[in-house]
Amino acid sequence: QPCWREYLTTRIEQNMVVNCTCPISECRAQPTTAFIYSIVSSEEIRAKYEKALLRCYVECCSNLTWCTNPQGCDQILLKDGLGYGAACSKCSWISCFNCNFPEAHYPASCSHMSRMTCAKCNHGFCWRCLKPWRPNHKDYYNCSAMVSKAAWQEKRFQDYNERCTFHHHAREFAVNLRNSISSIREMPKIRNLTFVLDACKVLEQARKVLAYSCVYSYYNQDTESMDIVEQQTESLELLTNAL
Repeated sequence: QPCWREYLTTRIEQNMVVNCTCPISECRAQPTTAFIYSIVSSEEIRAKYEKALLRCYVECCSNLTWCTNPQGCDQILLKDGLGYGAACSKCSWISCFNCNFPEAHYPASCSHMSRMTCAKCNHGFCWRCLKPWRPNHKDYYNCSAMVSKAAWQEKRFQDYNERCTFHHHAREFAVNLRNSISSIREMPKIRNLTFVLDACKVLEQARKVLAYSCVYSYYNQDTESMDIVEQQTESLELLTNAL
């Protein structure tokens, strides 16, 4: 029993307990939960084992996923099939169910968020962080094969990227303001500040839409509907700045 306890404890701590088998090479039997509980008595190790089972269950269910809040959240979300995600009931973060981007990014599509590619040398890089998708590339902006069209695309990308970054920073301002107000709820007549909290939430959402509208516009500049999209975006930006 001490050997089994050490073996199972090690597998649990290394996050390798799911689907583990008997340590005898010829035996492929898997220890059951009841067997593990009869061997392992530590509440801490048992808790890690239960977390491992939960992670395995979520990963195996196509309609379940973890909240992707980068600040950290252990909530499990049910995919609703809409693709844009739903607000987490625990932290209110909105995750995207269709791609690896950490949050819902409407109106930009998942393909918009996944990568960009140099039209001349096919170097792929991320829209948001600009890190290369393939190693050992000198740098998009130092590509020796640049032509005038590529230079124009670079300037166009710079413009949209600056706008996108601005709206992300402005969104952080709204979040920080809402958190600051929320932290002084013990003040008298706090109800008078409720409208400010609501305004901050609206402001945060508007900045998010404006940021991802920059991505959408960059990729769809030549479509016939872009005049309407640009007009709506400009109107939203004016109202958001006023707010």
